[in-house]
Amino acid sequence: MNPKPAPVGYATPTTPAAEGLAPALARNIEALVERRKRDAKTASLEERTAEAISKFAGSMAFVYIHLAFFGAWIAINLGVVTFIKPFDPSLVVLAMLASVEAIFLSTFVLINQNRMAAEDDARADLDLQVSLLNEHETTKLIKLVEEIAKRLDLNTEADDELKELKRDVAPEAVLDKIEEVGERKTPS
Repeated sequence: MNPKPAPVGYATPTTPAAEGLAPALARNIEALVERRKRDAKTASLEERTAEAISKFAGSMAFVYIHLAFFGAWIAINLGVVTFIKPFDPSLVVLAMLASVEAIFLSTFVLINQNRMAAEDDARADLDLQVSLLNEHETTKLIKLVEEIAKRLDLNTEADDELKELKRDVAPEAVLDKIEEVGERKTPS
């Protein structure tokens, strides 16, 4: 049975990563890209629509279309274009259309921002979990190195700092302290 070939750019212990990338980093990049693709596929129709409209509304094509549309509307209704009779001389209809469009566009942008904020929250949670795991692993390594130093009967200048470094981080305590400091600095 032949093993499945790794996707392009994906590094395995036997396949080297792209130049300059460690195999673990290449695997992590591949995993993140695959996750984003999966999330994009599972987005609801409403979310995809809001994203597409927000993306288009933030483009220069959108600006050019509006310049042409509003410019023509104003030119016709101010009498600059003489061969078409003005149909909105006070430009009230144009103002109403622009207002309604602004309401819908801002709603689509907010929907898209809410989705992006949820993604950012998930990434922040992942970052926190990875950081806590890293902190825990570092603490274990410090304890291991200290035991090795003891067995080799080595004294180091860092002995005083080791007691604190060997303590695992308590995320609840850190969050409580951040809240406490934030409340002290926020004037009531």
